[in-house]
Amino acid sequence: MAIDTRGEAADRPSKPSGQPAKKRTSPALYYRQIVAELRKVIWPTRKALINYTTVVLIFVLIMVGIVAGLDFLLTKGVLAVFGGSSTP
Repeated sequence: MAIDTRGEAADRPSKPSGQPAKKRTSPALYYRQIVAELRKVIWPTRKALINYTTVVLIFVLIMVGIVAGLDFLLTKGVLAVFGGSSTP
């Protein structure tokens, strides 16, 4: 929920419960506020974006390998301790 902080909103007394009165904004003002915030964003260059994506994919592949390896080892360990076969 967007709040309009312009105008006399700051001059109005707060609600008896101690919370300030909130005024809903129009969809047009909400959209303008979103556009204004997106203009402040420093977007990465194509080279930086490719670099970040590569790092994330490599990290995810390494983590998948670690989890799969631990799953395999723990499965073998549990079967060795409690017996049983891996085929039904």
